[in-house]
Amino acid sequence: MTPTVEHDTTGQRFRVLVDGRGVGFADYQIVDHVRNFNHTVVSPAEQGQGFGCVVIKAALDDTRSNGLRVLPTCSFVRHFIAKNPEYGDLVVRDRS
Repeated sequence: MTPTVEHDTTGQRFRVLVDGRGVGFADYQIVDHVRNFNHTVVSPAEQGQGFGCVVIKAALDDTRSNGLRVLPTCSFVRHFIAKNPEYGDLVVRDRS
């Protein structure tokens, strides 16, 4: 029961799968080299097992490796970054 993460670039979504079954996702929109992570969901039956963290970590690692920045409008993503300060440098501080 090892989770894997898929990136659907067309749908602008990272999906976490367990045994090939989707258990959660993180949606984003990309504008000017910034991924706005705006929605994260883990199915109710799978909550509390760390799948949200798995998908966000993979999404942020992918964001970094592609030279992009992050606008964490999703509260789960904001909380994850606050608890994992090694991702803080990805956050866009001022969008004005």
